[in-house]
Amino acid sequence: MAQLSRIGYVLKKHKALYLLMLPGILYYLIFKYAPMYGIIIAFQDYSIGRGILGSKFVGLKHFIEFFYVTPDAWKLIRNTIMLNVYDLLFHFPAPIILAILFHELKSKWFKRFVQNISYMPHFLSTVVIAGILVTFLSPTTGVVNHLLVKLFGIEPIMFLGMPEWFRTVYVGSEIWQKVGWGTILYLAAIAGIDPTLYEAAKMDGANRWQQIRHITFIGMVPVMIILFVLSLGNFMEASFEKILLIYNTMNYETADVINTFVYRRGILDADFSFATAVGLFQSAIGFILVVAANRVVRKYSETSLW
Repeated sequence: MAQLSRIGYVLKKHKALYLLMLPGILYYLIFKYAPMYGIIIAFQDYSIGRGILGSKFVGLKHFIEFFYVTPDAWKLIRNTIMLNVYDLLFHFPAPIILAILFHELKSKWFKRFVQNISYMPHFLSTVVIAGILVTFLSPTTGVVNHLLVKLFGIEPIMFLGMPEWFRTVYVGSEIWQKVGWGTILYLAAIAGIDPTLYEAAKMDGANRWQQIRHITFIGMVPVMIILFVLSLGNFMEASFEKILLIYNTMNYETADVINTFVYRRGILDADFSFATAVGLFQSAIGFILVVAANRVVRKYSETSLW
């Protein structure tokens, strides 16, 4: 009873703050947790007429079908992993580097101007981004191929028609679209660094590069760890909307990923149980990676998710 009274007192005292939290809590309850009830159909031969409770239970049938019967299963897994590996290698460090560069800029107006320019692609819809990619990378009218021909004498390249170019285009567009917005948390981390550390480093004779390496970068590490662990939760996924809009039969070999396959089987073919099973596999891998990564970083550093 005492504990309940304590909870009631805290809720009453901070009711304004909890009311502000309420829309976010309801969003996650309604759109994230409630739909998890539908995971059951991954283990059923789901029928719309019979409903979830009336459909036949088949156990791991759909998981076995994906791994051992689906001919492109391992290609889909490979493509998904490769895109995410490239994304971690090139996209993840990009906002870190850009945030450090912003911090080092002396001109405030130029810093604000460049920041605003780098933020802008984040506010464009995925459809617009895909349209820009298709237009700019066109082998006949695209500005990229025009520059390659005029400046370097290189023959036009079908960037979106060649499998070997798809990963470069995808990761490059992800960097361009998200790098500016991704700097916000890192700039906040830099702003929290004690300025006296830089003054002490200067007195000890540290140059600019040494200050960046031993103060700025180290001050960003906790945020880097948290974002890295969180990013692993989406390791078996990719930007579905963007891939769906720019992939085609010519680049299927490297562009077709698990998400696009689930879309075709689940929405176009109405095979809801199979698609749910594959989606559940993705989520399970992401959950395992987050838990494992958090355990590792908790062991070797003071920063972790929990």
